[in-house]
Amino acid sequence: MKVAIVGAGWAGCAAAVEATRLGHHITIFEASRNAGGRARKVMATLAGQPLALDNGQHILIGAYAETLRLMKDLGVDEAASFLRLPLAMQLPDGSGLRLPDWPAPLDAFAGILTSGGWSWADKLSLLRVALGWRLGGFSCRPGQSVSDLCRGLTPGAMASLIEPLCVSALNTPAERASGQVFLRVMRDALFAQSGGSNLLLPRVDLSALLPDAALAWLAAHGGAQRLGVRVQAMARTGAGWRVDGEAFDRIVLACPPNEAARLVEGSGALAHDWLADARGLRHEALTTVYAYGAQARLRQPMLALPASATQPAQFAFDRARLGGPAGLLAFVISASNGDSATLTRQVLAQAAAQLGLTGLQPVQTIVEKRATFACTPGLRRPALQIAPGLLACGDYIAGPYPATLEGAVRSGLEAARALR
Repeated sequence: MKVAIVGAGWAGCAAAVEATRLGHHITIFEASRNAGGRARKVMATLAGQPLALDNGQHILIGAYAETLRLMKDLGVDEAASFLRLPLAMQLPDGSGLRLPDWPAPLDAFAGILTSGGWSWADKLSLLRVALGWRLGGFSCRPGQSVSDLCRGLTPGAMASLIEPLCVSALNTPAERASGQVFLRVMRDALFAQSGGSNLLLPRVDLSALLPDAALAWLAAHGGAQRLGVRVQAMARTGAGWRVDGEAFDRIVLACPPNEAARLVEGSGALAHDWLADARGLRHEALTTVYAYGAQARLRQPMLALPASATQPAQFAFDRARLGGPAGLLAFVISASNGDSATLTRQVLAQAAAQLGLTGLQPVQTIVEKRATFACTPGLRRPALQIAPGLLACGDYIAGPYPATLEGAVRSGLEAARALR
């Protein structure tokens, strides 16, 4: 079939590659001139020289099986593209969780028992709660939040592990984050497979990880690409569809939910429930503050930071250890609030107070206001099927995962396989 894919983010790229493999003829539309959506390369300058950054510091984990498989199929070298490390959530003073390189789930239990800076009450409460999750099949009532799941934890264990894990995985604070989605992430990352919890820190920019490789593969396999083209309208015509007047057999909407809702509403498709679900999503922001200091170094490639309202960054990355220039750091604020200037000022003060890094200069601050959907308990997410011959994919589509790169890729693959 002739298939239009609207959006060249990670979901759209995955859908386009898989649909082509299945024998369809695809045309991929992208409003931006660069593929990748919310996980792409952006250009900045440092000391007058061009510098490739990402529109948000992302990481992957070993449990991202479909994403890693797709990258391999597209010729991306995992060893060259990532620094793979056992999961570590350690603070600047060395306290916190660091898993040994052991089979799962022994690594998780050993990491908890040997974690530095935690009392035995903290460790035992974590072991007790984690064992309860496993015995309960990693399931809970739909309305439970992550905070509800963790009522047996000590305040220290909650603050030093669960809260940063939750906000990094779901980009939603624990008190209003979905317990069921969090448990699924914990199961797949910590308990389902050895290496699933490994951190995969990108050594190359996000565009090079998947979008560029996907577009190159599509070009070699006859896929049409229309970058810098925003789709204005689509309409049903007989057994097929038209996209800005051009005939297609099927359409896959791989664009953000607000853009997908605009196109669906204008198409005349009877999709009231889908539109209600898409428009009912609430969003969380994510901010990355890039800063530079000639002598700036971190003791590890990634550190967890104690976060508060005035010191908002939860993580810091030493980009020099990840292929970037020496002295370049990235500070991540998940579920961020506030304007760019305020957040930048707060992060620089936090770096001085917590890391002893004075005199850092801001390079670029990127606030992605609609970075993810708010992953709240009982959330109803839009379905993959919108109307006959019209599908949607993206990290916000109904599925077991939060708004992650793995969720986006899985959704794209599923949409391509659902083409009928």
